[in-house]
Amino acid sequence: MKKPYTRPLTTEELAVLPDSEIDYSDIPALGEWFWKDAKVTPPRIKPNVSLRVSEEVVEFFKSENPKGYTGRMAAVLTAYVVAHQEK
Repeated sequence: MKKPYTRPLTTEELAVLPDSEIDYSDIPALGEWFWKDAKVTPPRIKPNVSLRVSEEVVEFFKSENPKGYTGRMAAVLTAYVVAHQEK
């Protein structure tokens, strides 16, 4: 089967493309074996929390990479919880 695209499409081009025109030929079919043990897992809901921390703490995490600094802060807090639960 010939691919209908002469070049890879951009995200914007794919967004406006009707589903009927999307070429799925390079995606293998999934049989019953794939879905046999599948489980629906609801997403974890993370509460939105306001936390006052010193400016130095925020700047430290932002200095590594401003994007995702709150996620790194959450990871440090998670590691702290895990370390203290194992005792």
